[in-house]
Amino acid sequence: MSRSSAGASWQAAFARWLRPFLAALRREAQRHWAPVYLEGLLRPGERKSVAPMAARVAPDDVQQLHHFVATSPWATAPLEQVLAQTAQRLVGGPRAVLIIDDTTLLKQGRHSVGVARQYSGALGQRANCQTLVSLTLARGEVPVPLALRLYLPRVWADDAPRRQQVGVPAEIPFQSKGEMALAELDRVRAAGVTFETVLADAGYGHSAEFRQALSARGLCWAVGVRSTLQVYPADVALTPPHRAVPGGRPPRHPIPSVASCSAAAMIAALGPRAFHRVTWRRGTKGPLAAAFAAVRVRVADGPLRAHKQRQPGAAAWLVCERRRGGQRKFYLTNHPATATRATLVRAIKARWVCEQAHQQMKDELGLDHYEGRSWRGLHHHALLSMIAFAFLQHWRLSHPAGGKKTGAQSRSPTASDPARRAPSPVPGHPGRASPMSQLPLRATAA
Repeated sequence: MSRSSAGASWQAAFARWLRPFLAALRREAQRHWAPVYLEGLLRPGERKSVAPMAARVAPDDVQQLHHFVATSPWATAPLEQVLAQTAQRLVGGPRAVLIIDDTTLLKQGRHSVGVARQYSGALGQRANCQTLVSLTLARGEVPVPLALRLYLPRVWADDAPRRQQVGVPAEIPFQSKGEMALAELDRVRAAGVTFETVLADAGYGHSAEFRQALSARGLCWAVGVRSTLQVYPADVALTPPHRAVPGGRPPRHPIPSVASCSAAAMIAALGPRAFHRVTWRRGTKGPLAAAFAAVRVRVADGPLRAHKQRQPGAAAWLVCERRRGGQRKFYLTNHPATATRATLVRAIKARWVCEQAHQQMKDELGLDHYEGRSWRGLHHHALLSMIAFAFLQHWRLSHPAGGKKTGAQSRSPTASDPARRAPSPVPGHPGRASPMSQLPLRATAA
């Protein structure tokens, strides 16, 4: 196929794929500008803010493009519904995972909505940034982001004049990241998204309320936790309470047969022989493997007893990863007692593909390039970035190397594939590589 015909094929496929999204927009002007904005995200270019994109796709219409993303009052919910259904077709089902995480957008100044000094995972330290709570559906090594919601720190949520200045809806209260993630989880499930396991890092997983909310929804989950998490042995016994002083107040809770201890202490008590090397997949430089120990426990997240001690809660697997250099990471999962160590490790390690998706959306689609300050503009830009990313995944899965159609579990393109050596051209830029040729499906993070 020549470059010109490949470009025409790309444009035609994109127009067909986009129809359900355009049908979700109410006005003709919105249906006109949405493809233009998306094409700007998909085309090559160092910056994906409005002015540089307009220079490439609509040189005489900068103001109209800016109005579409920043101030036009189109609702995101109908397009989010289509995105959820699209992701379900691409990667959803019984072998999929739903990854809960967040990503930060570094910012200067203090006027952009939600910006504050807060922890940035990308930097590993506090920075002036916005934080987006994210949900990503993935199967194998193919992620499709479903949700990006701005977290409002209390300094923003409780400041009515500041909220009004950037258009934060009055009905948006302060919510923790976990509460936001659970609300988005309920939304995508209602839209028909299905998956096998929910994954999250310790920022979410260390919260007992978050874990219990997942269990209450009947979901299988595997989350990061801190080494200080209190746990009991799986065989802990509870004895009926007895009156410590005759005539005194009777205790309300049964008494555990042993005291709780930290996750780190529980793993240390197993000894070094408890660790076994497990390989979870092949990376670009060979097999990815580490030493893991796993033990059944009951988490100390039940009713509160005296002296701030908690009763044993539900049974779960406590997993410890020992990395090179001695660093240890801890995880908790409610997989059944019959689950193998390899099953637990594969579930835990499936989470990292979402970080690859976040970085690709920033590097190639300009997720962090939006320069507006408003609530509406930021969420419009984030949603359009996810739609563009979903199209790239659709294109790759339907145009693998060799020309044969495949599913999400098939081999990803590599640098030696013809598709890598001859990337699809972008309309208006003959011979130049597009994001769809530059973003690998295979995650590189461990």
